[in-house]
Amino acid sequence: MSGDNNQAPQATDRGKEQSAKKPPFGSLRQVRAGVLNVGYVEAGPAHGPVVILLHGWPYDIHSYVAVTPLLADKGYRVIVPYLRGHGTTRFLSSKTFRNAQQSVFALDIIALMDALRIDKAILAGYDWGSRTADIIATLWPERVKGLVSVTGYLITNLEANKEPLPPKLEWAWWYQFYFATERGRLGLERNRRELTKLIWKFNSPTWNFDDATFDRTAAAFSNPDYVSIVIHNYRWRLSLTKGDPRYDGLERQLAKSPVITVPTVTLDGEADPFTPAGGGSSYRDKFTGQYSHRTLKGIGHNVPQEAPEAFARAVVEVDGFRAAGRLSST
Repeated sequence: MSGDNNQAPQATDRGKEQSAKKPPFGSLRQVRAGVLNVGYVEAGPAHGPVVILLHGWPYDIHSYVAVTPLLADKGYRVIVPYLRGHGTTRFLSSKTFRNAQQSVFALDIIALMDALRIDKAILAGYDWGSRTADIIATLWPERVKGLVSVTGYLITNLEANKEPLPPKLEWAWWYQFYFATERGRLGLERNRRELTKLIWKFNSPTWNFDDATFDRTAAAFSNPDYVSIVIHNYRWRLSLTKGDPRYDGLERQLAKSPVITVPTVTLDGEADPFTPAGGGSSYRDKFTGQYSHRTLKGIGHNVPQEAPEAFARAVVEVDGFRAAGRLSST
């Protein structure tokens, strides 16, 4: 597969992950990494090439319940961690600032790689997971063999984020503004299941998930730091609260919107309300290495769970870029 801004045919694997009544995709493990005790799933051969799959919000590791065995069967060592504030991932100290600025998620994954003695990995994600993978690819490219990034380039520029978007896009971000208020924080605290399920339906209008599938993921939202992390993340993006001064240097680097040089495949869900127009053209110049793009027809925001085969193919594709000596496409 090559070329960018190519539109893939109608995805045929949509909806295969309709029910939670599927075998586990790996046993849950815990490891101390940085300021966290990280909960994660691992599958595949212990010495296979490493793929780290990063979930978004409001989702969890089960976005990869079908992707994981597809990659494990191809010989990859697949690791799927709960991000801070989700599932069984816990802060080691009650005194640690419940910080959710963008750079700390990247630092968490670097700490996880160090704890598991992983020098280099393919990183693949969507939503918060895409942003985290993008950041690692810019700040620590030597740790990244390849990148799969849904919705392309998602690194937040705080100054640019102060500018208004077209009204239709602002409307899609309604919960970001809701969370800027104390009423919104209380709403997330008290109504997290109803609120997140509503967002699932909005984000993926063609995905007919069942209650068991949602409930399996919603269990991850009972983490004691869930509300603090979600609220801080969205308020920080709007410059309504500060991050940790220790990471100001990293954030200054990210504010320059640095290009990503590692081999990359970007994916867009055609039905995702947050997919920018133009078939990936709006962020094409942010990727200067070997590159390919796909738009998945009929797929919404939660790409790995809605189209697991297409997502797994993107991982395999980016893994083969350097081996095949492919040139980036324009």
